[in-house]
Amino acid sequence: MANKTLANNEYQAFADFLSQHSGIVLGDNKQYLVRSRLAPLMEQYQHSTLAELVHASMQMGQHQLKTDVIEAMTTNETFWFRDVYPFELFKAPILTDLAGQGRRLRIWSAACSSGQEPYSLAMSLQEFRLRNPGRLMQGAEILATDIDNQILAQAQRGEYDALAMARGLTEERRRQYFEAMPAGAARVKPEIRNAVTFRRANLLDSYVLLGKFDVIFCRNVLIYFSPESKRQILRQFAAALNPGGYLMLGASESMANLCDAFEMVRYPSGILYRKR
Repeated sequence: MANKTLANNEYQAFADFLSQHSGIVLGDNKQYLVRSRLAPLMEQYQHSTLAELVHASMQMGQHQLKTDVIEAMTTNETFWFRDVYPFELFKAPILTDLAGQGRRLRIWSAACSSGQEPYSLAMSLQEFRLRNPGRLMQGAEILATDIDNQILAQAQRGEYDALAMARGLTEERRRQYFEAMPAGAARVKPEIRNAVTFRRANLLDSYVLLGKFDVIFCRNVLIYFSPESKRQILRQFAAALNPGGYLMLGASESMANLCDAFEMVRYPSGILYRKR
């Protein structure tokens, strides 16, 4: 039987490696998570022990193995219109505030996972246009990024199984924005799918080549990063936003004592951050 445990020093070395290259903070006592996420790669790369696989992934020249290990350790939990209120705030006040600026808006869904968030944003845009004809004269562009190439390929296909389709969608939205597939699965309709561009990006890298944005959604992601990495990411978000642009974080996330480039704006349903 393959040895799927790491000695304490091996675990700490891997945790440091993962933090350095992806920003993910494992913390203590997460051996079970490493085992469950990396066990399939042991067979794929023909390593007899977990320690052997982890050691190999940290060596120079092992680019594909390193990428696969980081992707395996990335959390990809998401669903449609998650928490509801961010998408209502996206329509008002965000779109009502930005729509009259006479230029094409740019929206970034950072760490988009399997695509439910950016597609939910595209649906929200469509609903805003229907209720406010003529307000978005130049339209909007949605960029969705993630560190995981496999999950990005899945998101780009826009095909979801019955379980995914049961999480967060109303029947009306399911009928309006999806094409039925066998066994309860469905495909996002082309007009919504084509509104989103998917691209690989690591939040610890430079955002310069991504351009400037009016809105950034980065929800339930910063909780996995160290305070130093959070500060770096928030500084880079601020630099990537146009003046007066909006940042949406997760409900349990805060930038207190991390970044002073934003002002917090409270609404009855939730909190937004606006670039000063």
